[in-house]
Amino acid sequence: MADVYLEVTDKKVFAASLDWPGWGRFAKTEDDALGALADYGTRYAPIATAAGYNFPAAPTFKVVERVPGTSATQFGVPDAHPDADNRAVTKAVADRHKKLLIAAWEAFAAFAATAPESLRKGPRGGGRDRDKMIDHVYGAEAGYGRKIGFKLPQPAIDDTAAITAVHDEVLAILGRPHDGGPLVDNGWTSRYAARRYAWHVLDHLWEMQDRAE
Repeated sequence: MADVYLEVTDKKVFAASLDWPGWGRFAKTEDDALGALADYGTRYAPIATAAGYNFPAAPTFKVVERVPGTSATQFGVPDAHPDADNRAVTKAVADRHKKLLIAAWEAFAAFAATAPESLRKGPRGGGRDRDKMIDHVYGAEAGYGRKIGFKLPQPAIDDTAAITAVHDEVLAILGRPHDGGPLVDNGWTSRYAARRYAWHVLDHLWEMQDRAE
């Protein structure tokens, strides 16, 4: 059984696993959000497997916290911080976060390398094409750095060394034990940062996969 938390607003609910960073989905209601989370288990499983972990074939959930969402939540961004995020991060947890992040980044890079440049548009003609989506992902990851304690410029999408430099900084910070408090003043906790980084890259990986069809 997977422990999850719910980030609740009057327009959207975000359901996320507390132990599998990046496994989180939105919907209009709590039940629908949990249903979407279950459905996406089959898409998260390859990430867990690549990281060396066994993922449940038929996951069930235990809702351990409900927290108020924010205006960002209503726009589809997981922004609230459950109390569980303040738990200390042991070496085992830090290693787990590190391996899952690496697996998520590798899956994104592998698919982006083969995806068509032009992606199918949404129902209203919206959505980034491939290169703009890649640029958005790597830009966000560099921007998140100020929330965990590093500052690097946004890498170009074809600058492998610069992309690796950002990822190395993230792994150096999130891959070590921590007392559970914010990593920097007015920053994120290690658990929230791992979830946010993994969710963001996987959300866009899955979007790219869907819109490449």
